[in-house]
Amino acid sequence: MSILTIILSILLPPLGVALSKGLGKDFIINVILTLLGWLPGVIHAFYVNSRG
Repeated sequence: MSILTIILSILLPPLGVALSKGLGKDFIINVILTLLGWLPGVIHAFYVNSRG
């Protein structure tokens, strides 16, 4: 995970996921989680970006 991905995953979780995985199901899930609360979106972004 690059420093840019880490910063984007903290500030704008859906953008961090979109840059690493594209606009697929992980992005949609992250948008929903981020709308429910910032912290679930950040946790999911780090999970998605760390699993490769």
